[in-house]
Amino acid sequence: MIDEYALDAEPSDQPVDQSGLHDVPRITAILQASAREGRAMSYSEILLILGYRFTRPKMRTLCKTLDAVDAESALRGEPELACLVVREGDGLPGQGWWIGRTEYHGAWEGDDARKYLKSIHRHCFNFWKDK
Repeated sequence: MIDEYALDAEPSDQPVDQSGLHDVPRITAILQASAREGRAMSYSEILLILGYRFTRPKMRTLCKTLDAVDAESALRGEPELACLVVREGDGLPGQGWWIGRTEYHGAWEGDDARKYLKSIHRHCFNFWKDK
């Protein structure tokens, strides 16, 4: 029987230092640079920049840190940055990001979701382009 979580396991029995996944200042800086470039990045891309290969557990840990990144950004009066981390397949953020929306009540996939995300991205890109 194949363990459905085996694909998420690390390739060795050695514990992996995951402290980089909790590094709010570093992740903030990466996302600010991405915003200045006017582009989103995939979960895999940001994990690679942080020195990790993609696994679902690491992605979930990263998502919790993205919440902290956005909380700190809000305290500074800056636009959210977690919106810049998207799935490779459809270019949209994952479920956790959508759950936090209070001003959007549509589907989390499809044209309406892309249109909404584009407006969020535009605001973020415009804020960071000259900083």
